Amino acid sequence: MSALAKASGALKSVDYEVFGRVQVSHYFPNQYTEQEARKLGVVGWVKNTSQGTVTGQVQGPEEKVNEMKSWLSKVGSPSSRIDKTNFSNEKEISKLDFSDFNTRY
Repeated sequence: MSALAKASGALKSVDYEVFGRVQVSHYFPNQYTEQEARKLGVVGWVKNTSQGTVTGQVQGPEEKVNEMKSWLSKVGSPSSRIDKTNFSNEKEISKLDFSDFNTRY
């Protein structure tokens, strides 16, 4: 991952929260988020909240983080309905804080 990140330029980190009908069951939406993140080659985490939203953090090459942001805003899991996605703390980072993308409980 670090070789890919270096080859792709700047590394970015962004926090997110997805609102809508995004928690179909305790694991269902998160498996799709993990799958998409791994496909794109980004790292971080995802977690269901007690407020019915999904929150997390994505890190990786800027282009890949932007692709993940688009997926979180427009696609999501097959049975989800995304009303809005908030992104915060977006910043350039010097190294990745994670080695994979995982669900937190």
